[in-house]
Formats: sequence, structure tokens, C-alpha cells
Amino acid sequence: MSLFIGFGSEIRLGRAAAGREGTARREGGGRTGGGREDAGDCTGTGTGTGREAGGRTGGGREGGGGTGAKWEDGGGAGAGWDAGGRPAVHTSVVSGLHTRARVLGHQGDLHGVELTLAPWAAYRLFGSPLGELADVLTDPADVLGPRARDLTAALEAAPGWAGRFAALDETLLRWAADVAPSREPSPAVLRAWELLNRSSGTVPVRELAARCGWSPRHLENRFREQIGLTPKRLARILRLNRAIRQLTAGGRPADIAAGCGFYDQSHLSREFTDLTGMPPGRFLATRKEASAWLAG
Repeated sequence: MSLFIGFGSEIRLGRAAAGREGTARREGGGRTGGGREDAGDCTGTGTGTGREAGGRTGGGREGGGGTGAKWEDGGGAGAGWDAGGRPAVHTSVVSGLHTRARVLGHQGDLHGVELTLAPWAAYRLFGSPLGELADVLTDPADVLGPRARDLTAALEAAPGWAGRFAALDETLLRWAADVAPSREPSPAVLRAWELLNRSSGTVPVRELAARCGWSPRHLENRFREQIGLTPKRLARILRLNRAIRQLTAGGRPADIAAGCGFYDQSHLSREFTDLTGMPPGRFLATRKEASAWLAG
């Protein structure tokens, strides 16, 4: 999951439609969100759990800026779209775990700070069931309330990136200290999360539940609350992410399908199209051109 606090420029949020390109045309170069460096193109598609880092908050942080992209994707109703079927526009955005690819683009300069959180850390800090954020891209104020405004003001007022990261650290530590005991993630959920990640989604749900001492239904409900997706849906994403890594490294699709828990190569191709909006070849070609920040 991620929280992006932008400084002025708008981000357009949309959905990659199955069987279509589902990307925005690039105008800049480089990457956005890359530490303290200047950055360029902010265009890409992605699906999955995002990048995570350790630490007291279970998250990583990045800052950067860049020049932008023209919007090309059409769409329909759904997360990331307004009531008229147009791409939603935000300056800052909270992204829950996604089971479908999303397309993001901007025009002009984009500057901001991105905080990438492990789901269980987001559950502690956000104070709401993460199932409500599944497949959702929304304004931080919808999740954090006045805290989002205060954090944005503090980051904008800070003198340079070092000051912004210091302000972010101070804010996160304060938020973490205020977390009620009832907001602590369940050790059983954390254990199931770790098992799924370590196995890249190949541990059966019934086995996960047995190891937690819960019924599959109870595990599903608690997992959706504290992680954002059910174990089965998260497993699909993890299997696909593993396949993407191996395909990017040049592996044979048939061997990768067998090793990542798919029935065959056709099953892998169908999952690609269902979850990313495009077949494997097109997805990988697009990924090479997209910002690593957004590609996931």
C-alpha cells in the first residue's frame, strides 16, 4: 500500500482495460519517486502489493519530481474514475492493494513524497478496515481526515528533501505512538501473510488456516480486515508477481507457469490478461517503458 503526498501537480488515475494498451503516452524520461533525485516520466501500469521496507512503521519512503504524460486510456465506472466515467484527478493519493492494473499519468512537473507501507502497518496507522481500500485509489483526506492536511502542510513547508523526510519520520512516530491496542494486527494474520509471501502464493488457504488455528472463513475475514484482500486473492497477485520477475529475467513461459503454480502456460496468459489488462508480451513491453515507481 502507498501514500503519496504531492505538491501542486495533479495525478490522473484510471484503469487499464482488458485487451487494450491501458497506458499513457510518455513525454518525459527517467523515473519518478526515486529517492532524492530529479525524475522524469510518471506513467505506468501495475498490480500487486507494491514495494515494502522494514522499520518501525513497516514502510519505505521516497521523494522526487518529474515531467509528465498525456492521458490516453478510456474507461468506465470504478475505482480511479469519477461518476462521469472520466479519470479521477488528485494531488495526493492513497492506494490500497489492487487486483487489477491501474494507469496513472500527469502533465507538467510532479513533486511529492511517497510512503510505501506493509498492509499490516497501514492497518495500524489508518485506523480503518483495509478491505475498504481494496482496489481503491482515493484522496488521503478520505482515509486520514485532518491528519492528511497537517502532514501535507508540514512536508510542503520543510526546507528541502532532508527536512521533508525528517518531518515524515516525526509524524509517523507520533501516529504510531497513538495507535490503540485494538489496532494491532493479529499475530495469526501476520503469520499467514509471511507464509504467503515466502511461498509466492502457493500455500493453500486451508493449510494457512490450519497453521493459524482458525477456520478458512475466519482467516478470510480477518485477512480482509487487516491486509485488505482475502488470502486467495493475494495469492493470485503473488503468483503473478513471481511470474513477472522470472519472465523479465528471460525465463521460458512454460517452465515459469509450472514453477509458479499455474496449470499451464495458457492459464498464466489468462491471469496476465485478467489482472493487468493485457497479455504477457504487451505487459512486459510496456513495463520496460514505464516508471519503476508505478510498475510495482
